[in-house]
Amino acid sequence: MHSLNSCLGKLSSNSKSFWVVFSSFSSLSLSSNPEPERALIDYLVSTFNFSKSKAICVTNRYRCTKSPENPRAVFLFLQNLGFSTADIQSTARVFPQILFAKIETTLKPKFEFFQDVGLVGSDLGKFMSKSSSILTNSLDKKCNVIVQSESRLSSNIAFLESCGIVGSQLSVLLKRKPRLFSLPESSLKKLVSRASILGFSIDSRMFVHGLYSVSCLSDDTIERKLKLLKSFGYSGNECMEVLTRAPSLLRTSEKKLKQGLDFFLFSVKLKKEALVRRPWYLQRSLEDRVIPRYRVIQIIKSKRLLRKEPSFLYGLDLTEEVFLEKYISKFRDHAEELLVAYKGHMLIWFIYSLFI
Repeated sequence: MHSLNSCLGKLSSNSKSFWVVFSSFSSLSLSSNPEPERALIDYLVSTFNFSKSKAICVTNRYRCTKSPENPRAVFLFLQNLGFSTADIQSTARVFPQILFAKIETTLKPKFEFFQDVGLVGSDLGKFMSKSSSILTNSLDKKCNVIVQSESRLSSNIAFLESCGIVGSQLSVLLKRKPRLFSLPESSLKKLVSRASILGFSIDSRMFVHGLYSVSCLSDDTIERKLKLLKSFGYSGNECMEVLTRAPSLLRTSEKKLKQGLDFFLFSVKLKKEALVRRPWYLQRSLEDRVIPRYRVIQIIKSKRLLRKEPSFLYGLDLTEEVFLEKYISKFRDHAEELLVAYKGHMLIWFIYSLFI
């Protein structure tokens, strides 16, 4: 004891010597821990594009797995289900726990469940690459992720089916908005109620699109869109008709929606009833499609190039190729003027690019 105290006393008097010894002792202590299995680390890096530090961290978390055997088996299992390599890598990087799950008892039953509701092959792969934490049950209980219970998932699917969302519609919703299936049933019912109030009937095939749009937006945002429509003279019933015909209009920015309403109602002078019947026109690009075609139609009208006055809305529905053929190339004597009106901004940029 005396010699030990004497040694410590000498080390304390020479701080540099003390820290040299301390550092050596620390390194020895750390190196006494077993190094993670090198083959497993290399496999995670080469196959799933893990960084080396993440591969070591993941391997340390699952010390019971000392070889790449299970991750390799999971890779092949997912590949056989139709997952692309990119989807497998994405799934593993977001949710590495899946690589250490038991295939027969944990993964198979869960994937069979999703296949039963219509998610198969590459669709299943894309869905799982974004929502792999839905497999948390029976995996690592310590991970800090939201645990999705199968009972809630089953309950929500049953509820949506009772609302008429079945088959391919259910699988599409599951792919586009998987978060809906993890919501408390009360929250899901609130969204369904909101969609119904906006005029979407559960008897209509548009209901699923309405529910999806409503789930993407806050109540305040929806109210602002309705208020905007009403400011242009639309009644409550007309607003509902517009939305049920084009549910994605809810997700259109307020700026684009206002510009579209201004142009169609005040420049084109359409009756608002026309936009009630065809509200998807408000989602078309004003700059690239609507305004250029309007210019062309106006020139044709002013020059009386057709016996029967052309319909702007009819021209708006045509494909690019057909529109060019019917309203530009057909009039050879005026083709240059019409083409400049239609693609003037593009022609100017093309000519400019020839000289730079």
